[in-house]
Amino acid sequence: MTKTSVAVLGATGMVGQRFVQLLANHPYFEIEAFTASKQSVGKCYKEAAKWYLHPPMPEEVKDMEVQPTEEKAVEGAEIVFSALPSNVAKKVEPVMAKAGHLVASNASSYRMESDVPLLIPEVNPEHLALLYEQHDRRGWEGSIVTNPNCTTIILVLALKPLFDDFGIERLFVSTMQALSGAGYGGVKSMEIQDNLIPYIGKEEWKTENETLKILGEFKNGEILPAKIEISSSCHRVPVLDGHTEAVFLELGKETSLEEVSESLAKFKAKPQELKLPTAPEQPIIVETDANKPQPRSARFAGSVEGMAVAVGRIRKDPILKNGIRFVVSGNNAIRGAAGASVLNAELMKSEGLLK
Repeated sequence: MTKTSVAVLGATGMVGQRFVQLLANHPYFEIEAFTASKQSVGKCYKEAAKWYLHPPMPEEVKDMEVQPTEEKAVEGAEIVFSALPSNVAKKVEPVMAKAGHLVASNASSYRMESDVPLLIPEVNPEHLALLYEQHDRRGWEGSIVTNPNCTTIILVLALKPLFDDFGIERLFVSTMQALSGAGYGGVKSMEIQDNLIPYIGKEEWKTENETLKILGEFKNGEILPAKIEISSSCHRVPVLDGHTEAVFLELGKETSLEEVSESLAKFKAKPQELKLPTAPEQPIIVETDANKPQPRSARFAGSVEGMAVAVGRIRKDPILKNGIRFVVSGNNAIRGAAGASVLNAELMKSEGLLK
């Protein structure tokens, strides 16, 4: 397969570094350029990026020069992966799309636009049909495809098979979210040590509204949001990587715990059928140990490390009609961020949707 040239916008930050890590030696993609803020421009990547991750920075990218975040710096790249802050992404991403690039965005700026796919490849690949609406409406030569908020991705992956097999009427979710979701330096150590922060700005709105769009039906050129009542409460906890969520569901029909477990465990979708490089063989891993899932192990879940979610403590709910409850945990920095965008791009390449 001929490799597609790509660029990473915001390459020096935590999500940007995850993009670099996942794209180095990728079978589908070849890194053409990095961009970052003014203080990094002109430096080689090893000087500009304080590398936070393990393993060490890939050798082949160390001496690449960091470019300014503008279209002419990435003109040779067919795909640009955006790790930009939302306020910057709102200005930059349309410029890139208008110039003919596919923007695979991790930013929230365009997620809820009616003609922009909010994509989880295992859940709603049919929503890529919105790209035709986007092209007609905006006249761009390229396009924007977004991945959801990290919390939403982990939740909706676990919901999808149950939504299809049994229906979901109501959903309550309480999240325990890792520090990496706030970015490096996003939460001060004196605030989070021996503590929990019960508020994350806009997180509850994203969890509730993004879920309805993703599980919605594509019909006559638009997404009809899923009809599920959702209530969420989101909290920051002193965990480095890995969001954990306690989920309470009212299903559309009565079912057994064995049927629920089987629905989750057997779930596979288009990325698994296509054997996409970043797709885990099993997107949902059902844990039977009463003490699982835990973020310390779930952050590595999957045949492609960090791309599956782990579900455990599946049990009946005593209050909700046809109620079940479970705990889901996954890697917010990989499956919930950079890995999600890379998988989106892999699906689009395999489906011939890049040009």
